[in-house]
Amino acid sequence: MPLIEWNDNLSVGVSSFDMQHKQLVAMLNELYDAMKGGKGNDVLGPILSQLNGYVLTHFANEEKRMAEFAYPGMAAHKKEHEALIAQLKEFKDKFTAGKAGLSITLMNFLKDWLVKHIKGTDMQYREFFNAKGVK
Repeated sequence: MPLIEWNDNLSVGVSSFDMQHKQLVAMLNELYDAMKGGKGNDVLGPILSQLNGYVLTHFANEEKRMAEFAYPGMAAHKKEHEALIAQLKEFKDKFTAGKAGLSITLMNFLKDWLVKHIKGTDMQYREFFNAKGVK
């Protein structure tokens, strides 16, 4: 069973963002599967690097669209992005230094952050973007 099941409740109504969110869900599920199979720390480094890169790309895409359409909630949204980026960097640095490994606590943090961010913060832009013709 995956850590996160994609369903319509996670759709923000902007197809490019939904595709990117699905990819983030897939990455977390891949990491979770590796952890369940006892290979979590073996794949954590490469997946963390991939996840970091993808998160940066996704956040940049969202923020670019927000700026393009003058989304009023952009500043607060961007702060959430920056906080996760800092947390991922901190964890990656600890992992690289041998001071952290994959744990269910980390997996739950990533899952909870992503689901809460999509269902809460990202859903706030759904109507705004759809009204601007972005679907």
